[in-house]
Amino acid sequence: MNVNKKLNGTVLEVAIEGRIDTTTAPKLEAELKESCPDAESVVLDFAAVDYISSAGLRVLLSVQKLMSKRGGMKLINVSADIMEIFEVTGFNEILTIE
Repeated sequence: MNVNKKLNGTVLEVAIEGRIDTTTAPKLEAELKESCPDAESVVLDFAAVDYISSAGLRVLLSVQKLMSKRGGMKLINVSADIMEIFEVTGFNEILTIE
């Protein structure tokens, strides 16, 4: 998994590539929490994410909770396969997905 971050004003833009699973989720969480204090909102680009496990969902929930006190968090470019995971788990009702 690769994580590319860019702070665009007060918006943290994060492009994620690869799998978000038990092995990579802790890295993603550390990367996001390290950068979140400088941002009012977070945009996660899921264009190159091909899998997300329950560990990855937990990270998204954690960051969503943190950012809900500020400007929020949204996911963009979510593939049909990942969207199906969000729908089955109910995360499509919790997360802002565009």
